Amino acid sequence: MKIVTFESYPKLKMMKKIVLVLFVGLLGISLNAQDKTAKIEFKSDTVDYGEIQKGADGIRVFEFTNTGDAPLIISKVSSSCGCTIPKSPKDPILPGKKGEIQVKYDTNRVGPIRKAVTVISNADTPTVVLKIKGEIKDAVVVQ
Repeated sequence: MKIVTFESYPKLKMMKKIVLVLFVGLLGISLNAQDKTAKIEFKSDTVDYGEIQKGADGIRVFEFTNTGDAPLIISKVSSSCGCTIPKSPKDPILPGKKGEIQVKYDTNRVGPIRKAVTVISNADTPTVVLKIKGEIKDAVVVQ
């Protein structure tokens, strides 16, 4: 009875080495790709309108930087109500670059402002909640 081993077939031995080298190489590439992540760092997570008059400019900006080593992709930005309209960048933010999320509050609504804007991205912290606050005062009529 003859026992067959890899040594009996040099081509099989060579193929085994090639497959092993390819597997290790692909595993290394895969692990290296996983190390790269986007990171979103906001200058401030709260915008304070302070006291503003009814009908005043309601546009404010949240500034951020991608402090990671992969492109930052913002997939969704939503507000807690229809009175706040967020606008996010459409293009990826490259590592080290800055971006902004613009919010427009309906300043024809008199009273306190306490709203949330949710940002969903591919960052290491995929969901971030930003806040806007302030108070809208009705114009005082002097007679």
